[in-house]
Amino acid sequence: MVESTTYVPTSLAEALKIRKETGARPLAGGTDLMVAYRRGIGVKARFPWPIMIISRLQELQGISTGSDGSCVIGAGTTAAEIAGSPLVPWHVRQAAGRMGAISLRNLATIGGNIGNASPKGDLPCPLILLDAQVELASAGGTRRMPLDEFIVGSKKTLLGDDELITKVIIPAPARPFSYVWYRKIGTRRANAISKLSLCAAMTLDAEGKIIDFRAASGAAGPKIARSRALERTLIGLSLPEMRKQTSEFLDGYNGIISPHAMPEYRRVSTRRMLEHFLHAVVERPADCIIE
Repeated sequence: MVESTTYVPTSLAEALKIRKETGARPLAGGTDLMVAYRRGIGVKARFPWPIMIISRLQELQGISTGSDGSCVIGAGTTAAEIAGSPLVPWHVRQAAGRMGAISLRNLATIGGNIGNASPKGDLPCPLILLDAQVELASAGGTRRMPLDEFIVGSKKTLLGDDELITKVIIPAPARPFSYVWYRKIGTRRANAISKLSLCAAMTLDAEGKIIDFRAASGAAGPKIARSRALERTLIGLSLPEMRKQTSEFLDGYNGIISPHAMPEYRRVSTRRMLEHFLHAVVERPADCIIE
């Protein structure tokens, strides 16, 4: 294999020009690519295509609040920075703070985690729960799309050959969530790849009716599993009414879990996690993080 060419642009404009002219693959933290193309201890990785180091691009850094209340995260922002920022929604901070080891969180970026499009990736699950959008840039301009549409399958996205992920935009919910929940199942409490993950959130109005409900499941199929149609079946119900429909709702949720790769384990575990969340909201006061 011929040694690949490495580019180190100093600006986003230069990076987009290189991307267009050479097709060089972006590398920021390298926590996915360096592992995928490793050749052994002490031997540097070798790639089959040109590489572009984008970790120094200031245009891809930082976390801010948009004028509409949205949370805007630069694609080069690390998991450690996300986990420690009060500007970032709770679910995303939880997922970022449990991503691998501390050293990995100091390197891994949000752009790389979603661009890798692994169904076991930590950040896509809460981001899709929160209706996050991804901004893509090329030498010809920028475009936005929902992250749930951008990721089309395992390791597959709609990123163009001349594009880079530049930022992730998380819209503020119409009303703050009354209940939030996040759970990651791995072989151990830390440094583990997800076997399953689940995010959930619910909002009640002043009369105790459900006006927003969301649930997203990671590592349960080729991409993050979420059914907005199924979620809508709980909208408008009171908590006692929801409790009566819990079994029917959980039966429906089984249908969005992949029938491949340990389906019984994934369905049973996901059902138990969702059942725990739905039962807990009936028993606890609003404005509650469910453990």
